[in-house]
Amino acid sequence: MTRRVLLLTHTGREDACEVALACCRALSAHGIVVRMPAGEMADLGISPEDPDIRVETMAEGDLAGADCELALVLGGDGSILRAAEVTHATGTPLLGVNLGHVGFLAEAEQDDVESTIEAVVAGRYTIEERTTLDVRVVRDGEVVTSTFALNEASVEKAARERMLEVVVEVDGRPLSRWGCDGVVCSTPTGSTAYNFSAGGPIVWPQVDALLLVPISAHALFARPLVVAPTSVMAVEVLANTEGSGVLWADGRRAVDLPPGARIEVRRGERPVRLVRLHRAPFTDRLVAKFGLPVEGWRGSAERRRRGEAP
Repeated sequence: MTRRVLLLTHTGREDACEVALACCRALSAHGIVVRMPAGEMADLGISPEDPDIRVETMAEGDLAGADCELALVLGGDGSILRAAEVTHATGTPLLGVNLGHVGFLAEAEQDDVESTIEAVVAGRYTIEERTTLDVRVVRDGEVVTSTFALNEASVEKAARERMLEVVVEVDGRPLSRWGCDGVVCSTPTGSTAYNFSAGGPIVWPQVDALLLVPISAHALFARPLVVAPTSVMAVEVLANTEGSGVLWADGRRAVDLPPGARIEVRRGERPVRLVRLHRAPFTDRLVAKFGLPVEGWRGSAERRRRGEAP
């Protein structure tokens, strides 16, 4: 059976284009067909008629990742979030190569491309499932928009000069009312993204929970919340508020929220699957990505006896 890999590239970056061409050649040399969006294929100057590269054009719509064993994503976290959107319907696992800044979702760095391709060819990888959010926008009792998010769904004010008046509900009961800049509903995966910037806690990916964090709330009780994975969070834009809002899903898909709109957020039915090449602890990822100081750490006596490095 023919093996296929979906390749998604941030072609606005020169280094990404160079890496993408190298990946196409390496995968093709091992008999793996590379599927790509037509626009990105044109940006790289290759075509399905190229005798040295086995490529095919990606279909538009829900089946973009069908029959692909994984999606190789070259770029930063934004590129991986875009790939999650493209492959959500098919559940194609995502393997990110970080060409951006932090790259929390990526598994490899640019210097690791050769070993990454070797691992893909040999099938030396595991799949890790990450919780997603299912998000609904309700107006006048009718669902007008449904979407998903891997990192977060954020309800934000649409105009800089006005606060957004919202009331927050958890599991069908009202929790509090805030005048604020917005509210972030996050997964553990998104806890290092907008949730972190808004003052929310970092949550290990293995923790089964959802997060809710108010943004610049003018209230005495406006603390970050960690709720059960079965909880349903809702944010209602008050009908008598002077300002409107906007819903952002992973910072990519926007929905206008007039006064009276209701946003319901629950655990997603379909997780996003990430490819893992190494079993590095999440603590090590935090230290590496945030550049955290750990000088002076000695560890347990048992670790020192085994000669394990910090």
